[in-house]
Amino acid sequence: MTVTRSFKSTVEARLARDPGFCEALLRESVETMLSGDLETGKAVLRDYIKATVGFTALAESIGTPSKSLIRMFGPKGNPNADNLFKVLGHLQKEAGIQLHVG
Repeated sequence: MTVTRSFKSTVEARLARDPGFCEALLRESVETMLSGDLETGKAVLRDYIKATVGFTALAESIGTPSKSLIRMFGPKGNPNADNLFKVLGHLQKEAGIQLHVG
């Protein structure tokens, strides 16, 4: 049996080395949420956070407990607009990009 890397570890490795992929994944997360698929958008954003800044650093930066953030972006989580926009604002700043609705 061939041992292969998991999909998540493959995505995390690519995020670490490819800034264009980082931007595309963050953009995809937001566009997915805006199109009405909150669950998928949160899942993509959760993977993006884990592979880039991490929940602990994000929590410290925006003043929200990391356990709360992890719950918000979990399958049953429901982030309020204030928290979601704080997270997205910080992630954009960290990535050096600006997302626009168009």
